[in-house]
Amino acid sequence: MDKRFDVVALGELTIDYMEVGMSNQGNPLYEANPGGAPCNVLAMLNHLDKRTAFIGKVGDDAFGHRLREIVKQSGTDVTNLLFDRKIPTTLAFAHLCPDGGFEFSFCRNPGADMMLTKGEINEDLIRNSQIFHFGTLSSSYDISKEATRHAIGIAKDNGILVSFDPNLREMLWDSLEHAKEEIVYGLSKCDILKIADNELEFLTGTENYDIGVQMINQKYHIPLICVTLGAEGSIAYYKEQKVRAHPFLLEKTIETTGAGDAFMACMLNCILEHGLERLTMHQIEEMLIFANAAAALVTTRKGALRVMPGKREIEELIKTYSQASYTDLNGRVN
Repeated sequence: MDKRFDVVALGELTIDYMEVGMSNQGNPLYEANPGGAPCNVLAMLNHLDKRTAFIGKVGDDAFGHRLREIVKQSGTDVTNLLFDRKIPTTLAFAHLCPDGGFEFSFCRNPGADMMLTKGEINEDLIRNSQIFHFGTLSSSYDISKEATRHAIGIAKDNGILVSFDPNLREMLWDSLEHAKEEIVYGLSKCDILKIADNELEFLTGTENYDIGVQMINQKYHIPLICVTLGAEGSIAYYKEQKVRAHPFLLEKTIETTGAGDAFMACMLNCILEHGLERLTMHQIEEMLIFANAAAALVTTRKGALRVMPGKREIEELIKTYSQASYTDLNGRVN
């Protein structure tokens, strides 16, 4: 059956204030960028000509209305992007670190994204998709947690692939144990997992990626797991085999916001084009190279949702690198 949407995602949609310089008085200046990992993923997928829809909630305020218009303009269906009349849109303030990463401060106590209820989920959007995607932040508050689990249940009941990116933001949880519980829940439900190296260590207690993934799969048997390693590239684990791809290290790198979301989108794009059941190692290697290139391009730009690269731009970057620089590490996972 032909589905109306390729990917439907649920979660947070925020204003990310990014430092862009200093005022004459010596105060930091910020640019208000649209953000939120699930919509960043959808924005990248739109650039790859996929059909997307978003489920979430923003405040009935100037920020919320602007976000809805931006997401709509990006090509994502916003039928189930709702307004909350009482709770404002979540704001995030990003403080640049020396390594190009960010420390975030959030105005979210609560934020509108936390107020999405089970009864507000448009179930038909999920039923009419090929993949349902989510992260953990929508489960950091009881109201949106119930909505998230309801949406996951709809996807599972209808045989829809479930994609999960923990996207751990420690300061948004009442405890790290609570965060770990929700990551574990996500692992128990997903078919496709992207997890950062620090998240894998947080969850498993080991710095050895092979052992960490093995620990996860002994319990959850996830068909495809990708571990992102930042400046060290990425690794895919699929049916007891493993492929590694080196990163694209660009001189113009300025910050890393949205890079993981671009990578996630490229993973989903590969699944949409080839399916999850019979991926070849060559297809997985191509997926990693493409995803690494897309992520690298995002690191050269401020913001995320509105600066995702297109397919041609990604392919041109790949052509500038020797294919011999990519190491195929096919083999059984120890």
